[in-house]
Amino acid sequence: MRIILDTMGGDKGSAEFVKGALLAMEELDVDIVLVGDEKEISECLKKEDPNNIYTKNISVVNASEVVDMNDDPLRVMKEKPDSSMTVALKLLSEGRGDALVSSGNTGALLTQATLIVKRIKGIRRAALAPVIPTAKGPALLIDSGANAECTTEYLYQFALMGSYYAKNAMGMKEPRVALLNNGVEEHKGDELRRETYKLLKEADENGLINFIGNIEGRDVPLGGADVIVADGFSGNVLLKTIEGTAAFFVKEIKNIFTSSTKGKFAGLMVKSKIGELKKKIDHNTAGGAPLLGVRKPVMKAHGSAGYQSVYSCIVQIIDYIDSGITIKIGKSLGEGNEENE
Repeated sequence: MRIILDTMGGDKGSAEFVKGALLAMEELDVDIVLVGDEKEISECLKKEDPNNIYTKNISVVNASEVVDMNDDPLRVMKEKPDSSMTVALKLLSEGRGDALVSSGNTGALLTQATLIVKRIKGIRRAALAPVIPTAKGPALLIDSGANAECTTEYLYQFALMGSYYAKNAMGMKEPRVALLNNGVEEHKGDELRRETYKLLKEADENGLINFIGNIEGRDVPLGGADVIVADGFSGNVLLKTIEGTAAFFVKEIKNIFTSSTKGKFAGLMVKSKIGELKKKIDHNTAGGAPLLGVRKPVMKAHGSAGYQSVYSCIVQIIDYIDSGITIKIGKSLGEGNEENE
């Protein structure tokens, strides 16, 4: 199994991707292709693997340009044809790797993956599906920012793709699928939500998904559903709110246990439990967001991903590959449809 890593475009540069790749080589049965500034990558490899234990089995492909967060996603291919993201996606499209992990510009990754790797036949829009922590275990949020404006068909396909991924890649037996809305009643929401509700209810009756109805934002962190279906705008707002709230509580808990002598003693008593909580909500542990609907596995890592997060993304995308989810989506949603170019 060969994983392609786009080492440029993230906040921390190539070093974290190199360290994550070496950890993966040590722990997993996997080959790695590093795409980026060849000189910088080579220097990092020499520093992190001076005895050349793993470096000899790592391929490096040079790319001279970087896609940054200010680049226009629609113009990247034309203006930066030798960007690490473009080169990495072309390698994936050509079959020189089984999957790709990138922490670069989300819009550019989505656009270029659609144009270079292509969508699965029959899929109208690819969607970002990050794993989020809840009181009852990890849940999948789809979409979280790829498609700000959606149709009922998009949301219907997101629900099926999310359910297939949760079942096959995350090991959930009967994932509970819910539609993000401003109320749990069937009649709540705008026309898009009401019409989508009807489609998802019908899909449930036909045994395609386990649809449990609408879900409000407050019930998502409490574990009210395993797959939360949303348009990209609402999903992104929810995701960022969860991330911000988690960061707030971690900071406040730290302040409680460091502001006084009594607090410090109490902190020592619950240190392990606090560590478990921090690990549960840390994106470095959770990994990245799979881009569902693309012909080959693509994973969006966090922009500030450290080496542990890169490693987690590699573990996650191996599960993605092993699940055969792209084939399952194609068979379920692609029959009788024209290919989306």
